[in-house]
Amino acid sequence: MRLEASCQCGKVHFSVESRTPYPYQRCYCSICRKTGGGGGYAINIGGDAASLDVSGAEHKRFYHARMHDGESEAERHFCGVCGSALYLYDPRWPELVHPVASAVDTPLPVPPETVHIMLASKASWVDVPEGEGHVHFDGYPDLSLEDWHRKHGLLET
Repeated sequence: MRLEASCQCGKVHFSVESRTPYPYQRCYCSICRKTGGGGGYAINIGGDAASLDVSGAEHKRFYHARMHDGESEAERHFCGVCGSALYLYDPRWPELVHPVASAVDTPLPVPPETVHIMLASKASWVDVPEGEGHVHFDGYPDLSLEDWHRKHGLLET
């Protein structure tokens, strides 16, 4: 699925091919919460880094998050004009890029379940939905984005 995305002010646009377009995973870690906002969590999708096409790249910036043991290798790309979170790229997995779902303009498919991750780091004011269709993890789940899509028969070819 080809995803078209942009920042709020329109200075940066990008597109990327995704075999894993379901926005099923909500991350509540302090990095996602503080850099991406959006209800106290961020939602990332998987994309093929080789297909990434960015216009307005001169307006884009990136940030290496501060970790307890130093600086993250991952680049969190955002618009330097309006601050919109755009995508994450990590050189440890050069074949992947992770668009932030809130930047995607293409209508995304509705996931059959929502996986809430990094709940041990969530802000105290955040309400996390419970019940059928919601799965919870204090840390990271064992399934990758691709594995989750495959498990649910949703991996696009």
